[in-house]
Amino acid sequence: MSQYLLRRLLQIPPMLLGIVVFMFVLVHIAPGDPIVALAGEYGDEAYYAQMRAKFGLDRPLPEQLARYLSTLLRGDLGYSYSQGQPVLQIILSRMPTTLLLMVTALTLATTVGIGLGALAARRPHSATDVSITALSLFGYALLVFWLAQMMIFVLAAQLDWFPTHGLTSARERYTGLRLVLDVAHHLALPATALALNNVALVTRLTRAGLLEALTQPYTLAARAKGVAERRVLLHHALRNALLPVVTVVGGQIGFLFAGAVLTESVFAWPGLGRLVLDATFARDYPVLLGMFLLISLTVILANLITDVTYAFLDPRIHYS
Repeated sequence: MSQYLLRRLLQIPPMLLGIVVFMFVLVHIAPGDPIVALAGEYGDEAYYAQMRAKFGLDRPLPEQLARYLSTLLRGDLGYSYSQGQPVLQIILSRMPTTLLLMVTALTLATTVGIGLGALAARRPHSATDVSITALSLFGYALLVFWLAQMMIFVLAAQLDWFPTHGLTSARERYTGLRLVLDVAHHLALPATALALNNVALVTRLTRAGLLEALTQPYTLAARAKGVAERRVLLHHALRNALLPVVTVVGGQIGFLFAGAVLTESVFAWPGLGRLVLDATFARDYPVLLGMFLLISLTVILANLITDVTYAFLDPRIHYS
């Protein structure tokens, strides 16, 4: 296992290098001028030229790439064009709120999805199973952007059960437990909107995996020994049925970032997703490249953790 981990870790730098080079070229050849976005469409050409020289945008693209890679190797992600601050500082300031949203959504999707899948598989083709299957299909078909707006319209605007936007109440200055409850109140809608598609997917995978596992010889042997059906389901079948769920959960990290861009925009959640959208409109190349690097590294590490989790769940899996 240690040799496998070492090989995987050594693969990360060249993978990140390829991603950075590709995204650098893609961002710079995309339509739009960051200087025009920053200074306005009716600025003076001399001022435009001065600004391009200030940010090094007047240099040939290969030279810009070489300079960016050299600063990146020193741990410097550059400065934001629009905010005038180090990119790393901006990302770190937004990261806690996005981590709160993503971890909550991922935990909600995993726990609820596994629970519903196990409940459906316990009595196949029953009314409970059919209802959960139908609801999961309906939930998987919903678009995050549309669902977020409907939740705001119904649960926030009409019923006034939840706030419509933000991380905390703007008119209040809570501390301690009241602050935690206020953040949780604001978190409920965006986390639910972001998690719902994954709840449906995890439910379907858990149900299918359990139905297959419950027909395997080891579960039949457990029943023959008089083990209670609930213990057969949870302790014998569920652990093996979780392998495809782990694969999906690990692979959904990147999609959660994409969904967070839409969700944070709708709910005005001050996180990295909103930062990506603002940087795109402002053509803020350093911020976009820093975010792409962060997302790529997160996806790579999530896949590595997923592979290691396989061996924990199934002792038959060995890495060499």
